Amino acid sequence: MLPLAVEPTTLQVVWYLLIAVLWIGYLVLEGFDYGVAMLIPFVGKNEKERRVIVNTIGPLWDGNQVWLLTAGGATFAAFPGWYATLFSGLYLPLFLILVGLIIRGVSFEYRAKNPEAAWRTTFDWMAAIGSFIVALVFGVGFANFIIGMPVALAEGSQHLHVFTGGFWSLFSPFALLGGVVLVVLFLFHGANFLALKTRGAVHDRAKAFSTKAGLVAIVGGAIYLVWANLAYGWGLVGWLLTVVAAVCLIASWLAIRGGRQGWAFVFTTLATLFVAVWIFGRMWPNLGFDNSAAAVPLDVTTASSTPLTLTIMTGAAVVFVPIVLAYQAWAIWTFRKPISTKNIPDDVAVAA
Repeated sequence: MLPLAVEPTTLQVVWYLLIAVLWIGYLVLEGFDYGVAMLIPFVGKNEKERRVIVNTIGPLWDGNQVWLLTAGGATFAAFPGWYATLFSGLYLPLFLILVGLIIRGVSFEYRAKNPEAAWRTTFDWMAAIGSFIVALVFGVGFANFIIGMPVALAEGSQHLHVFTGGFWSLFSPFALLGGVVLVVLFLFHGANFLALKTRGAVHDRAKAFSTKAGLVAIVGGAIYLVWANLAYGWGLVGWLLTVVAAVCLIASWLAIRGGRQGWAFVFTTLATLFVAVWIFGRMWPNLGFDNSAAAVPLDVTTASSTPLTLTIMTGAAVVFVPIVLAYQAWAIWTFRKPISTKNIPDDVAVAA
């Protein structure tokens, strides 16, 4: 972490932490349903089994996606300089994320609208491909935030920052590894969730896949996090978070092998959480930017909204965040029971 030229206000710190919490919630909650969606064509061997897989995340995926929308909206309102630089400089990657989100959203809504097998298989693959695109691009993006994206003041401006790197500069070996590792982590996380939420053949295949994906996640995650700490780390706290995340991944793999899928899911949740905390700790206070070529740095103080805006937002957050959390908890609790093909009617043409 680098020093600030101007000390941030309490509200600036609070809103950075809130945005970090929103992103962490998104990665943890949406991460498992990305993993589940990527597994639909591979774990489900017939229409009933695929319906079981889709139904495990059916009541949750759109609610989980709200975390992303809220994080984007909060960034726009609390740190407009951060938002403007990201969305102008990373137009193509963000467009790819939007395409992936549209593809997977359409697939969930439309797969049950036609009973033909070819129709449903097409939308199952769309769900898998859309989820893969989003996970891969986010992994590459967060790796670039760890490295530090180069910015400078726009010509003739004293406050507007622009991204000075090119599109292909985003795909360094470290960034590509970050994309692959996030995809594998989500697959491991999703397979554990699927093993927890299903019974029968789907459960058995999900458990078998999880034991394989877990090994890849452990090895890949170790390489990625050690590389990150050695090249871009932020001290002892970063190493401690790395060790804790690694222990959680190993514990999850041991748990799923022992048939304790509940604990396996808990540990992949914790691993994802600690990795995300590492990333946002590294991004403080320069928001993931390299300001070495900027006369005025882009950080939590220069990118921030006015104190009045942050005050109004804080009041709204105090009211609405507990409501969102309560709804999310209610949805998870209501649909907590595992399902199997026995719960799917023979007339699978009926819309989900």
